Amino acid sequence: MKITVLYHPLSDHARVCEEFMHDVLRQNPTAACELVSLEDRAGADLAELYGIVSYPVILARQDDGSLSKYWEGVPLPLQGEVLAYTYS
Repeated sequence: MKITVLYHPLSDHARVCEEFMHDVLRQNPTAACELVSLEDRAGADLAELYGIVSYPVILARQDDGSLSKYWEGVPLPLQGEVLAYTYS
């Protein structure tokens, strides 16, 4: 399972997303988590692929790319809720 946070780095929610990811990785350093900018091609492609229109968004994706769960907007979900998907 892979966790991806899609966000705009120059937005009001950038710091919240960055701190969230830092805290998630501090709790589980081996978790497959990434912070992806929507300003980059990879971020824009992911948003288009999953039909994401509201940001920030956290995606919990299986190894085959299928979407297990996603959370949109702020406030962000609890870290434990997101980390639960890294143990699946």
